Amino acid sequence: MRPQTQRGQGQWALDQREPRNVAGQPVPDRDGPVLLAVAHGSRDPAAQQCVHALTKRVRWLARGTRVRAAFVSHARPLLADALVQAVADAGTDGVVLVPLLLSTGYHLSVDIGNAALQAGVAAAGPLGPSPGLVPALADRLAETGAPPGTPVVLAAAGSSDPRAATDTAQQAALLAAHLRAPVVPAFATAAKPSVTEAVAALAARTGHPVAVASYLLAPGLFQDRLHETGAAWVSAPLGDHPAVAAVVAGRFHGAGSLLTGDTAA
Repeated sequence: MRPQTQRGQGQWALDQREPRNVAGQPVPDRDGPVLLAVAHGSRDPAAQQCVHALTKRVRWLARGTRVRAAFVSHARPLLADALVQAVADAGTDGVVLVPLLLSTGYHLSVDIGNAALQAGVAAAGPLGPSPGLVPALADRLAETGAPPGTPVVLAAAGSSDPRAATDTAQQAALLAAHLRAPVVPAFATAAKPSVTEAVAALAARTGHPVAVASYLLAPGLFQDRLHETGAAWVSAPLGDHPAVAAVVAGRFHGAGSLLTGDTAA
């Protein structure tokens, strides 16, 4: 009999206080370059809270940088408005857009890419695939109580852009090497296989209950649907895991180096 689905808890309801310096004073957002972290956006308040919690973690890692959140749709500030303010504050040479997206897709290449091009600012690539995301994925799985060696479906949002499927497959391979267990990619929408199909196929192939590793950044409809896929364990979204924050900071520094011509980092 398949075990009852076990859910990961996530960690984005962490300390929501503003960052403070060693003297206990609030860190002002008035100097330095701007890292504009751009999320897809959701009407779900929990998703917005998750994004803001992540940007607060990034702020601690990117000291001297003004870290702000923006959204493509469904939440404020919208990308267009936040970008105008960022350029006014730091100039075109002082702004880098960092997509809070885990793979290539329409929002990255069109919404964010075009906005960056029109404003004349730098834009980083997606957060994944990256070895830096593996600790976050593994930790979220561990929170569910799934035993070591459990077969895993890596569940991404999905995109009609075939490059997104390639990105997800590469991240699945990185996770499989770390876990030393089978990991297959699947998608909540717009691509095949679906998460439900992948869970059934992997369970049949291995003869073992399957865990779903959420390859989503924030809670919402897609995350909720993962609990209807027949998996025995479903991890929480990556959220504000410290490893995700480190990847965001790394993308910022990489894109900023390209903009300034500094490749020493």
